[in-house]
Amino acid sequence: MTRQDEAKAILDGVGGSQNVAGLTHCSTRLRFTLVDDGKADLDTLKSLTGVISAVRSGSQTQVVIGNDVVNVYNAVEKERGGRGGAADAPAGPRKPLSWKRAGSVFMDFIVSVFTPLIPAIAGAGIFKSLLVGAGALGWLPTDSESYLLLSAIPDAVFAFLPLLVAYTTAKKLNVNRPLALGVVAVLMFANFTTLVNQEGGVALFGIPVQVVNYNSQVFPSILAVLALWPLERFFNKVSPGPIRVFFTPLMCYIIVAPLLILVLGPVGYWLGSLLTAAMIGLYNTLGWVAVAVLAAILPLIISVGMHKAFIPPTIATMAQNGRESFYLVASLAHNIAESGAMFAVAIRTKSTRLRSTAVSAGISALFGITEPAIYGVTLQNRKVLLSVMAGAFAGGAYLGLTFVTSFAVVGPGLASITMFVDAANPWNLVNAVIGALIALAVAFVLSIVFWNDATSPSLKGERDEAAAAAAAATAIASTNESTSSTDAPRGQAHAIRLVSPLTGTVVPLADVADPVFSGGVLGDGAAILPVSGSVRAPLAGTVTSLLDSKHAIGITSDEGVEVLVHVGIDTVKLAGAPFTVHVAQGDRVEAGQLVIEADLDAIRDAGYDLTTPVVVTNSDRFTVEVPAAGDITTGEPFATITEKELTGGTA
Repeated sequence: MTRQDEAKAILDGVGGSQNVAGLTHCSTRLRFTLVDDGKADLDTLKSLTGVISAVRSGSQTQVVIGNDVVNVYNAVEKERGGRGGAADAPAGPRKPLSWKRAGSVFMDFIVSVFTPLIPAIAGAGIFKSLLVGAGALGWLPTDSESYLLLSAIPDAVFAFLPLLVAYTTAKKLNVNRPLALGVVAVLMFANFTTLVNQEGGVALFGIPVQVVNYNSQVFPSILAVLALWPLERFFNKVSPGPIRVFFTPLMCYIIVAPLLILVLGPVGYWLGSLLTAAMIGLYNTLGWVAVAVLAAILPLIISVGMHKAFIPPTIATMAQNGRESFYLVASLAHNIAESGAMFAVAIRTKSTRLRSTAVSAGISALFGITEPAIYGVTLQNRKVLLSVMAGAFAGGAYLGLTFVTSFAVVGPGLASITMFVDAANPWNLVNAVIGALIALAVAFVLSIVFWNDATSPSLKGERDEAAAAAAAATAIASTNESTSSTDAPRGQAHAIRLVSPLTGTVVPLADVADPVFSGGVLGDGAAILPVSGSVRAPLAGTVTSLLDSKHAIGITSDEGVEVLVHVGIDTVKLAGAPFTVHVAQGDRVEAGQLVIEADLDAIRDAGYDLTTPVVVTNSDRFTVEVPAAGDITTGEPFATITEKELTGGTA
């Protein structure tokens, strides 16, 4: 599958380009805001190559990609014509406002405003920490011109943070971005700050202007753009076309800029100070316990996307104090604990698929990206989750007890460890490393001790499917063994044709998300992604296998061809609930006869892959020619089978 094929499949999974109202991405996830959430098919998205998982969090549909998210995002944007913004799709029917929906909208707004800021802030923070380290080691004297000039680069990012926030907020609200920057720029203007700070202060129309240092503040900008949002729309609507180009901005400046100076700016500053005080207060009150507990529960918080709520107060704290000792420190312990657990699972498991996932996720977590580990392994295995939580708690406790502090807003990990460099306290970095090693060691050892492939929930599907498929194959072989001498004349030198048992899309067997089928363990064939639940016999013969779970049927032809039709992946777990059978074991069936009816919606809603393998389980005796991928209708030719002994093969 090419990159563009992957992008098209993702867009199809969320209901098509026309259903996308907005698209952003974070470090591992595509974040879709959809016109109609009901059109997104999470099960289909989860089954796609390159997709780790898909979840619905609040007002967003999130597709977890992993480290390749930027490339996938670019491909999706290219596929949808580069449209990015709130007005990409029709608004659709307005949903009733509720507390739950209000909370979801608020979180979506916070994520959309602050997530795009992280690369700029993280890069500046790490740059600053490297400079501090170089100064502490004497490589670059802190009083040299070079040091001072280079320090101005990251310092400028934080000083002009209000403008960056104004841009991302305007983008989210679809407000004219240069206009938003122009309004907020007054807070950064040297003449304005000089006037406000002069002795005796300054007043606007007799109203005193509060003395506030707006450098590094985020909330005044957000409030300013929120005020611009309805005003710009109103004046664009009522102003005549010939004067709209200047009249709308003029009215926005006249109304919003003074409001920002007198009210919105001070209120935003107060809000930022309140959040900072709350974060510091929690840490000061509970100390190391707060860090340890937060580190331990971060897997659960991240799994629902609520960790983004920590970004605004963390940025505000860093901007105001130049350091942060709570969320980022706890994140270090959690990230490294995830890495340790993943490496332990990779060592212990015998599953090639799980080992590959664990190694990749472990490396990502080591560098500060934990979503692949959380969604791919941790949440699926209770013992791994508990091991991660224990390791994170232990590492977080040490970090809290030693008062480790971060000096950059970035995902803590191996590459960003310099974020803990403190020129005044060299032990800050040392203790950060020790705390990370404690988290890694505890999570690694516990995962090594408690991991067991035989009881792992994430491998239960492989075990059940292998057992069910093996039982079906054994039943077919057993019945065929007793009937082949009379019912399976092997001297006929003609091809046997299978017809499609389902209407849907043909999928190569190698693409089936089950190693038992994709690896050809049960035989050659192909799979069908069905659009209808009516399963019909692919050839004439005898029903030689029909399990109690009703999800699979085996039919043996008069020529001895053993065919297994397996409806869905892991569907043995459904215990037959969504299936209705119309035949019994031992019945004679004709090609095209209805044998099973499957409730596809129920299977999909239960979270299972609908892909249906159709395989010849004794393909060591037969050559199987399957059709190319594409749409197929029930009853159409599906495969051609010839006996190997008659074509020069080996039996």
